[in-house]
Amino acid sequence: MTLRVAVVGSGPAGSSAAETLAKAGIETYLFERKLDNAKPCGGAIPLCMVEEFDLPPEIIDRRVRKMKMISPSNIEVNIGSTLKNDEYIGMCRREVLDGFLRDRAATLGAKLINGTVYKLELATGSTDPYTLHYADHSDGSMEGTMKTLQVDLVIGADGANSRVAKAIKAGDYNYAIAFQERIRLPHDKMDYYDELAEMYVGDDVSPDFYAWVFPKYDHVAVGTGTMKVNKSKIKDLQAGIRARAARKLEGGEIIKVEAHPIPEHPRPRRVVGRVALVGDAAGYVTKSSGEGIYFAAKSGRVCADTIVELTQSGARIPTEADLKVYLKRWDKTYGSTYLVLDLLQRVFYRSDATREAFVEMCEDIDVQKLTFDSYLYKTVVPANPLTQLKITAKTIGSLLRGNALAP
Repeated sequence: MTLRVAVVGSGPAGSSAAETLAKAGIETYLFERKLDNAKPCGGAIPLCMVEEFDLPPEIIDRRVRKMKMISPSNIEVNIGSTLKNDEYIGMCRREVLDGFLRDRAATLGAKLINGTVYKLELATGSTDPYTLHYADHSDGSMEGTMKTLQVDLVIGADGANSRVAKAIKAGDYNYAIAFQERIRLPHDKMDYYDELAEMYVGDDVSPDFYAWVFPKYDHVAVGTGTMKVNKSKIKDLQAGIRARAARKLEGGEIIKVEAHPIPEHPRPRRVVGRVALVGDAAGYVTKSSGEGIYFAAKSGRVCADTIVELTQSGARIPTEADLKVYLKRWDKTYGSTYLVLDLLQRVFYRSDATREAFVEMCEDIDVQKLTFDSYLYKTVVPANPLTQLKITAKTIGSLLRGNALAP
């Protein structure tokens, strides 16, 4: 027999999973409801993703080598001096990145279906099939033609509002809302952001996160995020970042407005039976940085690698225990990263005093190097004991000077 797998959602998580499965010769169906979908997202990816996922140069709109951290009182700290000549943060448009990954998966053998999955009918026995009920949009209509597909295994990569997660009762999670405007700037204003990205912190732009101005191909992405989810609040916060960056955005034209939920922690259950969740559907967005693209793609690959290995490239149907090996591998590798970033967010994003301390701390070269190495390569490079002690003292000193340790 040949294992049949349905991957629902063709963002970085779904496409990376589908590519890995298809390359192993496993019968793979990749569902995407909107082939031109562009998720609202800052679009920053680490250098290790460019290399690890073999992304071509044209995927990267801008190579950011300088970052400005801007405090609530508009104190600016420039970071990036620790980067080597060949190091950068990649800035991309999600519709370009996602389209490339999806097309590559299809080229390698995944069967791409332009369809909306409405219902997942669960299997009754250990080897019985799962049935997907979906609308096929290949005729170009929004309504589509209702169809069904039977498979042995399902990977839910369908985002924060995952229907697959609901079908397996994976449990809820808290989520933030990201709001972003794409703004096309005059050439002289755009030149300012050539290799530069900006991050703003303060209650006026987000009570629990940060706001950003990230450069893209011919525009900047200006946005914010918060867990205090309501429409009037997010619009006020967006007005806050527009006001803080107003001088640099003069003459800009809004070309697109986007909003999307972002999970704040992993779901209670990420594998149930022969259904596994990856990416935003699983809740793999990091606190503090809000990064999700690399972790989404990586989770799709780790999940698919595990399936390929434990089924001998699709020669047998896996068990729930087999799929949970993916979770063990994932949590062992990245669990501590999520805990540390959660702690950082709790400490530094809880008041304007702590945010001032956070920006001040970013001035330290050792802090910058540790931060960039961790981001670019997804491995926290252990500092020597003296450097670690210095960073700890710097952190405490910054918090004390800003009265940030007051209850």
